[in-house]
Amino acid sequence: MKSTGKKTTSLVLIASAAFALSGCSTIKAVQPWEKGNLAKSAMTFENDRLESRYGEHIYTSRESASGGAGVGGGGCGCN
Repeated sequence: MKSTGKKTTSLVLIASAAFALSGCSTIKAVQPWEKGNLAKSAMTFENDRLESRYGEHIYTSRESASGGAGVGGGGCGCN
């Protein structure tokens, strides 16, 4: 009887994995008329250039280093 329980459990796991992975197969490409919506300034990480420059100025003042906002490492010179 124990082997039947293991088989049922394994079948349920396989079925749930197949169901979860089937959701990934329906991703479709962005159509040309939809690209205009993605190119809006609200869709960028740095929406306001003045605000991002101010934030970078605060960061460099605090860390005593310039640049390196997008890479690892600290203001102490150790990378």
